[in-house]
Amino acid sequence: MVAKEKIGTVVSDKMLNTRVVAVNDRISHKNYGKIVTRTKRYVAHDVECNSKIGDKVKIQETRPISKTKNWILVSILEKSST
Repeated sequence: MVAKEKIGTVVSDKMLNTRVVAVNDRISHKNYGKIVTRTKRYVAHDVECNSKIGDKVKIQETRPISKTKNWILVSILEKSST
């Protein structure tokens, strides 16, 4: 089985070894057909603590690490300018 991967932006880095990543998905509305952007926040495990707020990162689904943490940070795709 292939692990799920998502690309998102780090929105919080206040916890130790943990980052909150916001992933935007564009979907078509079921009734109206309009393109709608939905944002979902994932709690991801970052061992090295290299990522900062605003970084574009890739996360991958894994075994449960804590109550809400089921994702790990695989790589930093783009560093933020700030």
